[in-house]
Amino acid sequence: MTPTEVVSIHGELQGADLPPSALEQAREFARKSKAPSTLRGYRSDWREFCGWCDAQGQAPLPASAESVAAYIAECAGRLKVGSIQRRLNAIAEAHKASGLESPTTSGMVRNTLKGIRRSLGTAPTQKTAALTEDIRAMVEGAGAGPGPIGLRDRALVLLGFAGAFRRSELVGLDIEDCSFGSDGLTVTLRRSKTDQDGVGRKVGIPYGSNPESCPVRVLQAWITQAGLVAGPLFRAITRHGVLRERRMAGLAVARIVKKLALRAGLDPAKYAGHSLRAGHATSAAIAGASERSIMNQTGHRSVQMVRRYIRDGSLFRENSAGKLGL
Repeated sequence: MTPTEVVSIHGELQGADLPPSALEQAREFARKSKAPSTLRGYRSDWREFCGWCDAQGQAPLPASAESVAAYIAECAGRLKVGSIQRRLNAIAEAHKASGLESPTTSGMVRNTLKGIRRSLGTAPTQKTAALTEDIRAMVEGAGAGPGPIGLRDRALVLLGFAGAFRRSELVGLDIEDCSFGSDGLTVTLRRSKTDQDGVGRKVGIPYGSNPESCPVRVLQAWITQAGLVAGPLFRAITRHGVLRERRMAGLAVARIVKKLALRAGLDPAKYAGHSLRAGHATSAAIAGASERSIMNQTGHRSVQMVRRYIRDGSLFRENSAGKLGL
């Protein structure tokens, strides 16, 4: 039996003396302790580590600190620091699931990772923030015709920008999560990246001054034209304009943003789904919005991330070099 078969990153539970029904229920809850996407990543990373160990003649479970340190040192030549950290997380989870002490906590592994961070740096390579004028250009590029694809894309981009939503949050919305009122739209996020327990939060989207770029009016038009009464808010559409029942995939948001960026005369390689969320925070900071109001919209728990957007938005608005008279 291979190491991959020996351990499940779902977190297997031991206990032959426990009632089968109780043990299975515990296993089910354990499987739900982490997001499905996280579990898929762990399984993929664990298989990669097992393959490396097999090629090197090393045991992956339990793994020695020396082999893990050598492994991440080899990864440093082809992976980013964040990806290396995820590999370590997968190795740690595999050992935890088998009741073994993780070699990732050893001084040798920690120091190796620290050296990798110092050598490679940890600055994230994020997509360009789509500012308000960029969004307007993208909306124009989506086309003003009655076609379902153009209308859906406009609604998607405007809602993602106004609500500062992650792409997973956008495609996860249902019609039932949207409530229209005299002040605008109230969106209920039932689950998000930072709310895995499903507590949920409400996000307000006010009416815009321009009907063509108003996220509330454009979303209403999309819902009405598509005849949506329940289920996914944003759905796949065939190239022939046939609306599907299934919701869009998260990657489709990035493709739409890139498509509209290209039509707007922007470099599509610099834009993706996160450009909407980053663009909201940056544009709001440029307009003088407070940290608290930006965090209320984005759902950020840490002020440090929001302050980075504010700094980006203030690079030229509050720049001492502009006072030098050059």
